[in-house]
Amino acid sequence: MMAPIKFGVGQSVVRKEDDALIRGKGRYTDDHAPQPAMHALVLRSPHAHAQFTINAARARGLPGVGAILTGEDVRDLGGLPCLFNLEVDPFTGPPYAILAHGVVRHVGDAVAFVVAETIDQARDAIEAIEVNWTPLPAVVGVANAVKKDAPQVWPDHPGNVLFDVPIGDKKATEAAFAKAHAVAEVSIVNPRVVTNFMETRAAVCEYDAGRDHLTLTIGSQGSHRLREILCQMVLKIPLEKMRVICPDVGGGFGTKLFPYREYALIAVASRKLRKTVKWTADRADHFIGDAQGRDNVTTARMALAEDGKFLAMDVDLISDMGAYLSTFGPYIPHGGAGMLPGLYDFQAFHCRVRTVFTNTVPVDAYRGAGRPEAAYVVERLVDAAARKLGMAPDAIRRKNFITPRAMPYKTATGKVYDSGDFTAHMKRAMEIANWKEFPRRAKAAKKQGLVRGIGLATYVEICGTMGEETANVRLDPSGDVTILIGTQSTGQGHQTAYAQLVAEQFGLAPDRVHIIQGDTDQVATGLGTGGSASIPTGGVSVERATRELGKNLREIAAEALETSSGDLEISDGTVRIAGTDRSVSFADLARRPGVDPSKLNASATFTSADGTYPNGTHLAEVEIDPATGIIKIVNYVIVDDFGVTLNPLLLAGQVHGGAMQGIGQALMEQAVYNPGDGQLVTATFMDYALPRAADGPPFVFETHNVPCKTNPLGVKGAGEAGAIGSCPAIVNAIIEGLWREYKIDHIDMPATPERVWIAIREHQRQHTL
Repeated sequence: MMAPIKFGVGQSVVRKEDDALIRGKGRYTDDHAPQPAMHALVLRSPHAHAQFTINAARARGLPGVGAILTGEDVRDLGGLPCLFNLEVDPFTGPPYAILAHGVVRHVGDAVAFVVAETIDQARDAIEAIEVNWTPLPAVVGVANAVKKDAPQVWPDHPGNVLFDVPIGDKKATEAAFAKAHAVAEVSIVNPRVVTNFMETRAAVCEYDAGRDHLTLTIGSQGSHRLREILCQMVLKIPLEKMRVICPDVGGGFGTKLFPYREYALIAVASRKLRKTVKWTADRADHFIGDAQGRDNVTTARMALAEDGKFLAMDVDLISDMGAYLSTFGPYIPHGGAGMLPGLYDFQAFHCRVRTVFTNTVPVDAYRGAGRPEAAYVVERLVDAAARKLGMAPDAIRRKNFITPRAMPYKTATGKVYDSGDFTAHMKRAMEIANWKEFPRRAKAAKKQGLVRGIGLATYVEICGTMGEETANVRLDPSGDVTILIGTQSTGQGHQTAYAQLVAEQFGLAPDRVHIIQGDTDQVATGLGTGGSASIPTGGVSVERATRELGKNLREIAAEALETSSGDLEISDGTVRIAGTDRSVSFADLARRPGVDPSKLNASATFTSADGTYPNGTHLAEVEIDPATGIIKIVNYVIVDDFGVTLNPLLLAGQVHGGAMQGIGQALMEQAVYNPGDGQLVTATFMDYALPRAADGPPFVFETHNVPCKTNPLGVKGAGEAGAIGSCPAIVNAIIEGLWREYKIDHIDMPATPERVWIAIREHQRQHTL
């Protein structure tokens, strides 16, 4: 039976998590403070590349110091692994040691781990460690790294290149370019960014000497995979020797999915001292110790027919890995390149993908993980093609979109789009934004001394492909329902979303559905959360397990009510004979004598090998002040296709948050390294700009959903989408205004006031010579 509509799928149920959080009752890793506990700090390299020797003898003798670990002390540990390799032309990555030994390769590289009774004592010990540095030449930026005679980050990777591989059909692409009427080209930089979640990383490790057992409490995007990597690959201990618990997590965005050095070090120290050890990163640790995102340099070309039809796309992509290979680092550009064709019907496609080492912090997945980079390239290129041919940006897109009747459509990179109506969501976005009246608004802005620009970007991403996820749904003695699942909420609202899937079948109010996640002792398996997979994968598992539990409960109730299970319906936490007042409550079923306990539990596993393909249109309108270069977003419209919407309220929050992160990257965010010495210039919030509420527009958000045909719930995933469509929409709007007024057709992110002002002044200078 269908549940009460106010709780079920498609309803804007308010987040049940928020009451505790807004009352200050959230429990994050740093709130976990078992006593007594020792405190840890990391000594990090001040050099981007240097040889060093270290002497911690004096520091070890200071008051309160329990242990100081150096590279020599942890040489028997495995390094941090890279979990990606190419099926064709596999590569061998360099070692990523838990502590650097003899050579550091980026500012922030870890060289010692200090544990003391207090933080102040740990700081004193850090200061007392003697390190002799011999600086070496450093290289920053992929363009510099691939130059002849550039400093080498790793001797075994000449030219600083990890791999150089093709994707697509080069011969067919060259043939298409040979017969092209025109060729459009863009060369763009997708800048490096720092994630900056609200809660910095932290870990607490408790050691039980009697069992030789570690309990690691940690703010992560998944407990099980983290435990597997730490135990099997780094610490080399059996899985049963460690329990990992993830309490509330204050943001992740991909960056908290990976294992980090501190997690292994805190386990070693806790075991060595037989004491609880606590470590919490400060913001400085985060800037130079956590994986960063994006950082690609791309040249893309489009072969065009005279009527505006796309014939082929050819891309040269160079991606910065930083100094080491983070967990999924090399996958991000390679996997992202598979999405470069976007929503367009190409006859031929080719991409050269190079991954390059530099003396900088390692780079890995950041909200969207390669798909925002791909969307930015193709949507910038499509606008360049429209300018090349004198076509409107919407017209050239409409001409080249894959049509609904072409579904399922296999792209030139092998992705199979199952559903979508791309023209429809673009058209709707243009209607909401009153696109036709833009010339009038631009004219009015010009009278005020402002340049108004309008731009749009369509996007597609692949998500829900992390692997299989198992959900266990059980009936509690109280009649409530508990879900055990290995996904991990970092603020998305899993407790509410999963409760709605139970409500859809059982009619239980959300406060009667409880979620257990992030505990390897209580939850058997789990992949964690990433790649917008929790609802497309975990949600299907919850829905199927709930359905199976409902079948079990009908069987138990049929015996209790002396009827056939086919005559029963479930609603409001009771099972009743349809059309009568005879019923039995969930609580009575749970406590019924002689009930097989296994019937009060149900499990289901789902994996989506095909993935899902959310898509949509972002449309931005901006005002540029040519006197200052300041940009203001005056209108922003989003129309997305997420298949089936589980909770419109949660969905809007996800889209708004992702779009704000994209706006930050488009207008202000950039990790800047000094090319001379490799210092991170933007290593604090005094230097690294983040968007505030005032920097964002009042979003207009709608969906134009086409149910996914490869997902049993029809959903397509939504966690990353806002960050994918926003950057190209904003930059296309800026360039539209600058092109119309000054014939400026390029600006790189972030489009800061300084960059815009310089571009305008350079144009004016050239036209006054």
